[in-house]
Amino acid sequence: MDKDRAKGAATRMGGKMKQAAGDLTGDTKMQTEGKMDQAKGKAQNAMGSAKDALKK
Repeated sequence: MDKDRAKGAATRMGGKMKQAAGDLTGDTKMQTEGKMDQAKGKAQNAMGSAKDALKK
């Protein structure tokens, strides 16, 4: 597993937790930040997958 994939998974999980916290508190800024973190994590994961594919 590429380190980008691991970072992406961690960023995505953090984003999900941040969004959930925003949902519970009604904080729309936190919800938005969580969604952005999830998108960033998904992009990191895709980049890691591409790197893995090139190594093969």
